[in-house]
Amino acid sequence: MNVVLKVGASLASIAAGFLGKKIVDIVWKKSTGKESPNMMDADAQREQSLKQVLAFTVFSSIVMGVIQVLTNRGTQRALQKYTSNLDEV
Repeated sequence: MNVVLKVGASLASIAAGFLGKKIVDIVWKKSTGKESPNMMDADAQREQSLKQVLAFTVFSSIVMGVIQVLTNRGTQRALQKYTSNLDEV
């Protein structure tokens, strides 16, 4: 596979990850009124109950899983389109 395509697929995955985190944070803030749990901030961790942290973990895992599947499918579709164009030439 072409190096440019590998780099492009990697960049698409990274961008999707950042976008997914932003979406999760925004939806969490709007639905709970609190900031999302942050593993780097010990004070913020103490303020969150275990139930909230587990709910956030499940929610963010689902969203990120869906984003990963959609990114992979989009990348595969783009690769198929690119390789089919090469075959026609």
